[in-house]
Parts: sequence; C-alpha cells; structure tokens
Amino acid sequence: MQLSLASSISRSTPYDKNSQKQKEITCAVTHHIAKDMSPVNVVEKPGFRKLINTLDPRYNLPGRKYFAEKALPELYIKVREELASQLVNVTLCDFSTTADIWSSRTCEPYLSFTVHYIDNLELKSKCLQTSFLPEDHTGGIIAQGLQDALMSWNLNEARQVCITPDNGANIVKAVSLNHWTRLQGFGHHLHLAIERGMKDPRIDRAVAVCKKVVSSFSFSWKRRRDLATAQQELNLPAHQLISESPTRWGSREKMIEQEQAISQVLAADKKTQHLVLTWQDLEVLESVHKALKPLLEFTDALSQGWPTSSA
Repeated sequence: MQLSLASSISRSTPYDKNSQKQKEITCAVTHHIAKDMSPVNVVEKPGFRKLINTLDPRYNLPGRKYFAEKALPELYIKVREELASQLVNVTLCDFSTTADIWSSRTCEPYLSFTVHYIDNLELKSKCLQTSFLPEDHTGGIIAQGLQDALMSWNLNEARQVCITPDNGANIVKAVSLNHWTRLQGFGHHLHLAIERGMKDPRIDRAVAVCKKVVSSFSFSWKRRRDLATAQQELNLPAHQLISESPTRWGSREKMIEQEQAISQVLAADKKTQHLVLTWQDLEVLESVHKALKPLLEFTDALSQGWPTSSA
C-alpha cells in the first residue's frame, strides 16, 4: 500500500527536540552507553548512526558532547538519587561494607565501596561508588576515603557492624585508624593457603612448562584449530587455554584440564614435540588437578548470589 504524500512527509520530518519520542530514544541511547560501558563516541560511529536512522529516521541523534556533558551526568544524578532513596532505611539499621582498591587497564587507581544490609528480611548489596584515588595509598588517605564514602551516602558510622577489605597492609591500617571492626575475607585467605600449599619445585617446574605451551598456542592459529579438534575427539570442554595467574589460582586448574588435548597436538608437530610433558610432570599435574578441582567448584558456589563472610 502506497503512503500518502502527507504521510510520507510526516515520516521524514525530524522530531522536535522537546518531543516525547525524541527524549525517549535519547534516554535509551544514554542507558546503552552507561549500561554496556560503550565509549561515548559510539554515537558518532557510522554503523551506529545507520542503525538508529534505520530504526527511526525521524530521530535526530545528538553528538558525543551532548551525551558526555549533559545526558550521562543527568543519568548519574538520577540513578544516585534513586539509590539514595533506597538507602534511607539503612540509616536506621545495621549494615556491613566491603572495600577494594584496584587499578584500571591504564593503571589508574580506584577505591570501590559496597554496602550490605537487610531490607524486609531480604539481603541486599549496593555498590555505592568507585572513586578515583590519585593520592599515595597511605593508611591515612585511604581511611579518609572510606570515611568520605560513608558521609557521602549519609550512612551512620555507628551502625556499621564491620568492613571486609582485602588484606593489603595499607587498607588494613586504614580500617584500624577509623577504629572499625574488620572481618577478614575468607576467599582471600583460601587463596593464600592454596598458594602456600602449591610452593613445591615439582609443581613450579610443571606449571612453567605449561606456560610455555600456552604461549606456543597463543601465537599459532593452526595449533588452536588442531586443539579444538583434539578437544572434540577427547570429549573435553572446548575451552581456550588459560595461562596460570598468581592472583587467580583457578586458572591453573583450568590449564591442567586440557593436558591430553595439548599433548596430542604438540606430539604431531616436530617443532613442538620437545614441549610435550614428561610422565613426571603429568603425574604432578594430575595430582594438582585432583586437589584443586573441588576447591574451584567450592569457591564458584561460594561466590554465587550473595556476599557472606567470604566477601
């Protein structure tokens, strides 16, 4: 059915900037940028602009400056006010907190602060803020940062039952300076216990060989292709190889998991036959695998859903 001239003109006429539809779509784009952590300049990408135009030709997509300086700050204020209203009752009841200092990919330091409380017999957790922390990470500066976080959200310090930070000496000192009760993290202690238990020359050697193997696959698409075939033949999970990480001991167990498929691929290539694990290494890795697998499953179950004293 052909559109009338008036209808055609109407469909090609841009929305007024104050129209409800224009505002709704702009809010949706702002939500996409914030929720999916997309770069603000996505609104200037040809593909994104074509998508928006195809969905609604009448919508006039603003530029990145509008989203960076107006839309996103307004969304932040709105979300913060909504969260603050949810925390009104927290000022009248007990709560606990967790804090963590971490670095971004560009090595910029941040302090995250989360509150945990019970509302209508339901356990709730809210990450209140992730603040840029450019100063030296002394105990005094971190202590002040934690104090500021509570004050910023009008949380009564006297109602804070405890705080669970990591075991860094500086943040432990900060909690002490604030005279707060510190609940040590079970998960972190479990990690330290495992790391200490794994300090054995035989394990170190076997894991070092595994690292070289993982590296050989990382730079060869052919080996990755052959690995996928071997995984299918051996009924192993189709996982990519994960190199061992000192801060994520579970990565070691996952690396060991693929040993059979790895050996099959390496043995078929003269250039990599020297990387095939010896029976001694295999015996060590199998023992490590048996020891770590239940612990990995345990920590996965522990971290599901709600924070506990293991936070």
